[in-house]
Amino acid sequence: MNGHQEQLRLPPLQVDWVRERCARLLQPVALTGGTGFVGSHLLDALLAGGCSVRMLLRDRHQRGVYEARGVEVVVGDLSRPEALRALVRGAGTLMHLAGLVRASRREQFFAANARGTEQLVVAATEEGLAGRLVYVSSLAAAGPFPSPQGRAPEDPPAPISAYGSSKLQGERAVTSYAGPWVILRPPAIYGPRDQDVLQFFKMASKGVLVYPRGKRFLSVAFVGDVVAAIIQAAVAPHTNRIFHLGEPRPYPLEGLLRLLAEAGDLRVRMLALPAFVFRLAGLLGDGLHGLGFRRLPLTSDKVRELLAQHWVARTVESLAALGLPEPVSFADGARLTWAWYRRAGWLPHAKI
Repeated sequence: MNGHQEQLRLPPLQVDWVRERCARLLQPVALTGGTGFVGSHLLDALLAGGCSVRMLLRDRHQRGVYEARGVEVVVGDLSRPEALRALVRGAGTLMHLAGLVRASRREQFFAANARGTEQLVVAATEEGLAGRLVYVSSLAAAGPFPSPQGRAPEDPPAPISAYGSSKLQGERAVTSYAGPWVILRPPAIYGPRDQDVLQFFKMASKGVLVYPRGKRFLSVAFVGDVVAAIIQAAVAPHTNRIFHLGEPRPYPLEGLLRLLAEAGDLRVRMLALPAFVFRLAGLLGDGLHGLGFRRLPLTSDKVRELLAQHWVARTVESLAALGLPEPVSFADGARLTWAWYRRAGWLPHAKI
């Protein structure tokens, strides 16, 4: 199955819906983070909708793969101002998704997520970007909330991790941009191709789900909803605003994990562990990450986020302002994600 066909299977995306918005976008669309989890789905959708895309690509050896799909490629990354200027020169819309999610040192987050975004804003300013800058930040930039009611976009941000602080500094760079901008803060994103929430699917497939003790509520977002929000944010009438994404209804962590197992037709043992176990795992992850193991699920920074009480975003007003449909429920999204993981061979099929 090619990327375009797969993308069109993701609710709420439909090719006619994307095509209509591509017709309204100033083009070409300059894209960062197009090889990542969300970015790869966004790239598929933009191409399926007929958008002209110019993409920042770190690995020059993959250039031919993307050029064969009709993508204009600029080789470089967020640390190279000349590549950033080439990316935005003559571009109509800028969609910025690139960033660092996991690292062993605080300065690594800030180099990519803060200074990289600052340099991109400078490039957009110097080259005179014609249209809108859409920045995909994170709920981590806002921080957790004391109650399951959830944090609103206008609430003062209070990040608790180096990752969240670096994304918030990236937001501040975007809000200093003289042209039109939109900032999106998704919560935990899951769906086909994801390798982070995949860790919970892997545990469930082995018959056990481990999670920290204590009552925690959280918001989640299906990747198709996030992609739709990015595209819609580029054409919606509202600019120079921050929007929160995700299902309006928060889930208790234990209930969410039970839904995950049920969606995969699995019976699992739920195992709540004390916080110190996760802190130790995070310290071990820091050491291994420093040795080059980049895909480890836990570092101290990620454990700090995992142990926070309520990662809940208030999204009703944001979804209405953007004119987005009702988000995909976790039960439905998890079923789609199980099916993709199993079809792709990332996870075994359920035993009958």
